Amino acid sequence: MKEVPKEKALTYIEPGPVVLVTTRDAERNNVMTISWTMAIDFEQHIVLTTGSWNHSFATMMDTGECVVCIPPASMLETAVRIGTVSGADVDKFEMFGLEALAAATVRAPLIAGCIACLECRVTDYIADYGFVVLHVTRVVEDPDCPDKRLIHAVGDGRFIADGETFDCRALMACKLPPGL
Repeated sequence: MKEVPKEKALTYIEPGPVVLVTTRDAERNNVMTISWTMAIDFEQHIVLTTGSWNHSFATMMDTGECVVCIPPASMLETAVRIGTVSGADVDKFEMFGLEALAAATVRAPLIAGCIACLECRVTDYIADYGFVVLHVTRVVEDPDCPDKRLIHAVGDGRFIADGETFDCRALMACKLPPGL
């Protein structure tokens, strides 16, 4: 083993898939790319990390809702580019040719072409860490999405797409919550 700078820690611990988080204010839809996400319980609560540095944050806090969309690896370049411009300056749905689909429990849109979309309500914000706690109110998935690979940020500008899947459900049956 060889010691490396502690800043490299996040490149080993990136928590979840890259997601596209949509919001809708009084005028238009917006979307931001988030790479820090995680599940926190079996009651459909998730956390993402953001704050006032993201234009969508104010809308999310004002409306108390958003949609967390899971893009496939084939959308990686679009997801990265979405994260390089501000919705304060441009209409990202128009700029990136995103198709907004109506959600059922929130005003923020789903994004066509994503593997799945989670309609969410904001339940808490922990400012010291930029943690937005969300409760998932509805999940939709696209069974026809040809690319089911999730995107994971390494933390240094590189990304990894899921590869081989290992099914250990039988070994974990006693630990899985009902419905999974």
